Amino acid sequence: MELHMTTFLIVCPLVFLAGFVDAIGGGGGLISLPAYYLAGVPIHHAIATNKLSSATGTLISTIRIGKSVKIRWKLIAPAVVMALIGSYLGTRLSILTDEKILRQVLLIVLPVVAFFVLRKNSLISEKTERLEPKKEQLIVWTSALIIGTYDGFYGPGTGTFLLIMFMGLAHLTSMESAAYTKILNLSSNVCSMVTFLLGGHILLLLGLTASVFSIAGHYLGAHMVVKNGV
Repeated sequence: MELHMTTFLIVCPLVFLAGFVDAIGGGGGLISLPAYYLAGVPIHHAIATNKLSSATGTLISTIRIGKSVKIRWKLIAPAVVMALIGSYLGTRLSILTDEKILRQVLLIVLPVVAFFVLRKNSLISEKTERLEPKKEQLIVWTSALIIGTYDGFYGPGTGTFLLIMFMGLAHLTSMESAAYTKILNLSSNVCSMVTFLLGGHILLLLGLTASVFSIAGHYLGAHMVVKNGV
């Protein structure tokens, strides 16, 4: 695909905004994926290239937030494995799906995801009581598999869905949920990115350029989360 300057001028500022929003509460993909598509990038390449810029930015916010939270690796490590499995399966399904179907999915899923992102605060509240370890593990690990599959196939709203599951069902704290969401989102993003890359679907020049803006947005957003919490 031939890239024009207008493509970069559309994608890069919106990817910065997406990274900023995503680091704070998820939903950045609602901005970044349509940005690629509206800039004229074919849908398969848009999803794939969005994974590159999203993964690099998420890495920054994951490190920033992870330093402020004590990670329970016994809980989150198996969840990472589940997210990787789900992401690979979802990405393979996305690659095999016809472009026309993916465009239709884009039109259907975006408003649904937007609803959950905008109503997120009314859907979750920080619970004081802890669940039994086995129930907590079941919810976290199952969520990682299912939402990881969705992230590999499409992506927008992954962070929001994980936050809803972790805070609403698993009763994790807000900061713990934010940290685990970033770890799992990063894991599924990297797996999906590598799978797309091996399939030749990522536009490297555009993706790497957008990554710089994504990193900046994620850094500023993560700083606000650490400083202001919920």
